[in-house]
Amino acid sequence: MRFFKCGPGEYGEGDVFIAVTVPAQRAIARQFRDLPLADVEQLLTSHVHEERLTALLILVHQFRRGDERRRRQIFTLYMKRLQFINNWDLVDTSAAQIVGGWLADKPRGLLDRLARSTHLWSRRVAIIATFHYIQRGERRDAIRIATILVNDTHDLIHKAVGWMLREVGKRADEAALTTFLERHAATMPRTMLRYAIERRPAIERARWMSLGIRATTKKLS
Repeated sequence: MRFFKCGPGEYGEGDVFIAVTVPAQRAIARQFRDLPLADVEQLLTSHVHEERLTALLILVHQFRRGDERRRRQIFTLYMKRLQFINNWDLVDTSAAQIVGGWLADKPRGLLDRLARSTHLWSRRVAIIATFHYIQRGERRDAIRIATILVNDTHDLIHKAVGWMLREVGKRADEAALTTFLERHAATMPRTMLRYAIERRPAIERARWMSLGIRATTKKLS
């Protein structure tokens, strides 16, 4: 519970854990991979964190195997119950597969709306969903959503955006990452920048980080 920040005023406040390991949850999800959606929804709306994660593991499996009708049902359920997908592991387990997967052949304006939400986890869903496209060599959606979120105030968004930017450079378009950094490195949150340049050579990392140091010094002076 300390790891997932469940204390008063923290992002996971009030969440309940029963100490079931993730490998055990994955095994249970495989065993019940054909669970009816009504029963999956009951798990997804549970107050127990592990039950919600197990529900999402089942949904991801069913989405991958499902036809268009089934995928629509799963996506609809996901968005309907988004308030229960309320920690970083829940989002990271499911957003790329379900939200990114559903929108793959559709307009993606939903991602922009989620990115502009006041709801922390909606914003994280927006950027993590773009991983679906990054894995396929597409960088446009990730860069667009990262631009919306580049000045976000929450550390969990800094980490998620930096992670997706790093993956853009690794899997899709290194030049696109460089262009983004040229525009934003001096002002973007340091955690976001560190994540984004993690795979760059040490000399280059130092150069990008120094831009932020100079910008901060200029503001203070």
